[in-house]
Amino acid sequence: MSERVLIVDDDPVQRRLLDNMVRKFGYEPVVAESGDAAATLLTGADAQRFDCVVLDLVMPDLDGLGVLARLRADGNGVPVIVQTAHGGIDNVVSAMRAGAVDFVVKPVGAERLQVSLRNAIDKSALEDELARIKRSHAGTLTFKDILTRSDAMQRVLRTAEKAAGSNIAALIEGESGVGKELIARAIHGTGERRSKPFVAVNCGAIPDNLVESILFGHEKGAFTGATDRHTGKFIEATGGTLFLDEVGELPPAAQVKLLRAIQEGEVEPVGAKKPVKVDVRLISATNRNLIADVKSGRFREDLFYRLHVFPISVPPLRDRTEDIPDLVRHFLARFAAEEGKRIRTISGEALTLLRSCRWPGNVRQLENAVFRAVVLAEGDSVGTAEFPQVVAQVGSAPLAPTMDSVAVPDTIEVPPLLEIGPTTVPGSAAASSGPGQLALLDGQGEVRALEELESETIRFAIAHYRGQMSEVARRLRIGRSTLYRKLEQLGLSEKDGSNHDEPVSAG
Repeated sequence: MSERVLIVDDDPVQRRLLDNMVRKFGYEPVVAESGDAAATLLTGADAQRFDCVVLDLVMPDLDGLGVLARLRADGNGVPVIVQTAHGGIDNVVSAMRAGAVDFVVKPVGAERLQVSLRNAIDKSALEDELARIKRSHAGTLTFKDILTRSDAMQRVLRTAEKAAGSNIAALIEGESGVGKELIARAIHGTGERRSKPFVAVNCGAIPDNLVESILFGHEKGAFTGATDRHTGKFIEATGGTLFLDEVGELPPAAQVKLLRAIQEGEVEPVGAKKPVKVDVRLISATNRNLIADVKSGRFREDLFYRLHVFPISVPPLRDRTEDIPDLVRHFLARFAAEEGKRIRTISGEALTLLRSCRWPGNVRQLENAVFRAVVLAEGDSVGTAEFPQVVAQVGSAPLAPTMDSVAVPDTIEVPPLLEIGPTTVPGSAAASSGPGQLALLDGQGEVRALEELESETIRFAIAHYRGQMSEVARRLRIGRSTLYRKLEQLGLSEKDGSNHDEPVSAG
């Protein structure tokens, strides 16, 4: 899914012009006809997420400055580009002081607006990523910091938010790399213990003979090499949250002591003479099938039911590919800043390539792939050449577009296509049937309208070539701009929730 840009203008002509330009830049435009409508979309409990706002300053009722004031009062830091007519410099200065990041003069040119949008979105992505990293280290990460536009992932976050409101033991299940620790940190950062420590332990990385010492602590001289007293992770996390990652890897002896710690609220350090009371919020995570491990005797059943009180299942990245563009943009912003590179864009075919990958390593693998791409990049843009391993994994790179892949997306989603075959009419010339054949007559035996035939032809071509718009235009022997104009005339580009990065299905 492309970045969402909110266009706020009371002039319908200006709204239409901006809508067309923003769409051609590869972004997803959303239109508001007034300042009040914009404030409803941007503030409050039901506020929608936008990556940038193009805001007219002069509007009836609530003007642009009023919208900026409401954004500031609501704590919404979305970047805002204000529009002004000639002579409105005083208002521009006021708008910039109120939080706007840039301004354009009406009527704005396409190139000026594109540069302004790109700069605002890139700067916002970097600031968001840096702020997210700081909140993660401070233990104040919240669910708003988790990037997702997937309905499945949104349901997971709503479930996790309910867990954050209590001290219930939660078990986060999912494949390696899906972001289980991120959700655990958001639960901690949203709950009552957010001002207390968040202690993470990777149970799979601890040697078996050190598990009890690391989790529960040890006294000085308790065993060979114990030259100092160690408090242990349970005591370290007292008052806060203890996150046991890969809890299914714990050896049987440690499982027994973990069960006692949960039941009694106390731990017994190795070599200690008496137990120590602890107060921790326990969140566990696993990429194993613990139910199968319980049946095989590898994991204790009584411990399983102590941990599995509030299960949260996180879907793999391949089941939420709509999240990939946002994740890629934020990883690019962070790694470009860390590496000192000015990478501004990623090509449309590169995004299509990334979305077609299965990502067995999930978000962690995607993050590493973007890091490698930033290191390989020699210019200010990242393309398929910077993802050689992904190209090898997918099999082949997507077709190269004939125009700028950022300005004009190479793929577009259209409504599902029914199988095209002739309408069988007794006595008509169109008596044969089969996929790929176009009916020239309607059900009454009359010749169908030319516009209807053209619509079916274009829809069939998009499905047949799986949404690769360059190939569709080439096979239909029309220019891509003509193809997009026809799509708009047919209403195929105006569908709600359309995705400009993923090839459509032929089904």
